[in-house]
Amino acid sequence: MGMYHPNHPEGTYQMANRILIFDPPNAIAWEPGYDTGDGTLGFGGWVWRYDLTPTGPSATKVTLTYDWSAVSESVREHIGFPPFPADHLDNSLAHLAELVSS
Repeated sequence: MGMYHPNHPEGTYQMANRILIFDPPNAIAWEPGYDTGDGTLGFGGWVWRYDLTPTGPSATKVTLTYDWSAVSESVREHIGFPPFPADHLDNSLAHLAELVSS
């Protein structure tokens, strides 16, 4: 998956996501990974998750969470913690809403 983050050394970069939960239409969770350079994938220990709750015939409440509890101290020090401010989650949900309604 192509990504962009202004604080990433290259700006744009590639991620390989491992799906941990796929329970349509209720939830999806994934663990972002990366190419280690030797043909395998590495995972940093964080998990992103969407939980979906119907609120009407054409409406859904979406809750976005991320769990960094399994991230090593060395990785937390390297990338900074928390890596995203709280409003990043709000922006992500707003972007998802734009995509769904267009």
